[in-house]
Amino acid sequence: MATMKRIPNYRKMYPTASEEVIEVLRQGERRLRYLEYDIKVERFVLDETKQVAFFIPSREDSLERLIEAEEQFVDEETNVEEMAIQTVMVEQLKETMALLSADEVEMINALFYQGFSEREYARKVGIPQKTINDRKMRILHKLKKLLENQK
Repeated sequence: MATMKRIPNYRKMYPTASEEVIEVLRQGERRLRYLEYDIKVERFVLDETKQVAFFIPSREDSLERLIEAEEQFVDEETNVEEMAIQTVMVEQLKETMALLSADEVEMINALFYQGFSEREYARKVGIPQKTINDRKMRILHKLKKLLENQK
């Protein structure tokens, strides 16, 4: 934690500097003290006119203290609604894939899950690449119709 230190005597350090420069240096030093110490430290302040003491908590908190206090943090990067929709859509796709023939499922798995290009898959099965493309488009159209009918 930062420790409180004295504000240097800028008049002594820079005897030829103007009053405006000295004032800017003092304000800058005070601002640094505020950022490094004042907002990080809990303290009691006494109001002598009202004869009241009040506690000013730290404005900066540690992760360890928040974990001990069992504070919950919101994960703003995760959209739960989108995750739920995606999970439902994947389930529907799996159910629909079960309605395809074994050859169609093999082609979809090779092209979309195993990462084969149409050319690579065409070489593997010994069919022209244009035929693979036509079959893929036909299967995707069929999947789309089946998914629309499920809703």
